[in-house]
Amino acid sequence: QVQLVESGGGLVQAGGSLRLSCAASGRIFSINYMAWYRQAPGNQRALVAGITGGGSSNYADSVKGRFVISRDNAKNTVYLQMNSLEPEDAAVYYCAADVREYAYSAYDTYWGQGTQVTVSS
Repeated sequence: QVQLVESGGGLVQAGGSLRLSCAASGRIFSINYMAWYRQAPGNQRALVAGITGGGSSNYADSVKGRFVISRDNAKNTVYLQMNSLEPEDAAVYYCAADVREYAYSAYDTYWGQGTQVTVSS
């Protein structure tokens, strides 16, 4: 069993910054892709940023130049540094990770419980 626990959400003024963290724990042999998604009320969950085990990253157009994703493979943790936050960034942010529990198993995707980000104008 694998658990993902997010932290770092909260209330921030427009133009401010927040750093989200997501730590994976449990039975983990390896982690491939790790990503952050967000979901605002009435919207579908959408990819914000993702990063491979080798450090290659991708971003949604709306956050390019403002958000930075990074990971610490030794800690099985992914981060999302969010700068120049806008009211449109307000959402519940979820982390996801493709985890292989055993050397011989396939990768399964696990999700965190979500952390709220609120941006006041």
